[in-house]
Amino acid sequence: MLPFESILKQAREQCEAAADLPAIEQLRVQFLGKKGIVTELMKTMASLSPAERPLYGQQVNELKEAIQSLLQVKQEQLQAHAMNAALERDAVDTSLPGRNVGIGHLHPVTQTRLRIEGFFSSMGFDIVTGPEIEDEYHNFDALNVPPHHPARASHDTFYLEDGHLLRTHTSPVQIRYMKTHKPPFRMVAPGRVYRCDSDMTHTPMFHQLEALLVDDHSTFADLKGLLQTFLEAFFEQSVVLRLRPSYFPFTEPSAEVDIQCVKCQGEGCRTCSQSGWLEILGCGMVHPQVLNNVSIDSERYSGFAIGIGIDRLAMLRYEIPDLRLLFENDIRFLKQF
Repeated sequence: MLPFESILKQAREQCEAAADLPAIEQLRVQFLGKKGIVTELMKTMASLSPAERPLYGQQVNELKEAIQSLLQVKQEQLQAHAMNAALERDAVDTSLPGRNVGIGHLHPVTQTRLRIEGFFSSMGFDIVTGPEIEDEYHNFDALNVPPHHPARASHDTFYLEDGHLLRTHTSPVQIRYMKTHKPPFRMVAPGRVYRCDSDMTHTPMFHQLEALLVDDHSTFADLKGLLQTFLEAFFEQSVVLRLRPSYFPFTEPSAEVDIQCVKCQGEGCRTCSQSGWLEILGCGMVHPQVLNNVSIDSERYSGFAIGIGIDRLAMLRYEIPDLRLLFENDIRFLKQF
């Protein structure tokens, strides 16, 4: 009689010693595989007499079932142990504070625009928007821009096939506003504008904000006082203001506004190109012809307008050296704000 008990004992000892699931699979192949011990026992039945085969076959089947049971129990034990180890390793301590979920934030240009809008809103100005695709009347004609003006050339303005254009400033919003409102009023028009230009300080698309006030007693002194108050509020420090005579078709008189460099206080640095001054914006008293174009009596009413480059102020406030950084969407750059 073959040593069934000896084989079962061997299987039991090896099964108990198995340390992982691969070892269990190796034992299954050793005892129950195609060339395993139990399979070889089954093959010897052919050499037995017909009277011996039933008992022998029964004993081999019982051995096979016993070994299968041993392997199954051991496999379940190892799987349960692995699961418990994984649960312990990956356990979550619910008493710990939650993970910080990163959220987005406002772009520096948007932050600057909202800062400017907040100031003018506090001064009683309406926030107004208008279309970015304009016609020549609102973008040029109504603003007293003559037909021969360089700004109307295709090398400076994006024209569309139907004769419309991408607005070159937000001043057309002022025209639309003045046609539907009666003085006195005050408004600002922020938005995107487009010009054929691209370098370190210019992009084909940029952000501008126009401010307009019209009443029966506004003066250039009022304009200068508003500018002084706005710039000191924006930069959160005292500023020295300088107005230089300039020319804009839609204002008369017109001025370019400089401030003493807010970084070096006028001593000269890289930001101000060693000049001690920063060019900030353009402004002026609304040209009488512009008021007449929108049916406002220029003999009774006067006003002033301010054109602010939002991107320019964002660069100065946050000390950004290249305007193109604002539009490249580099997350490493934007995370600083």
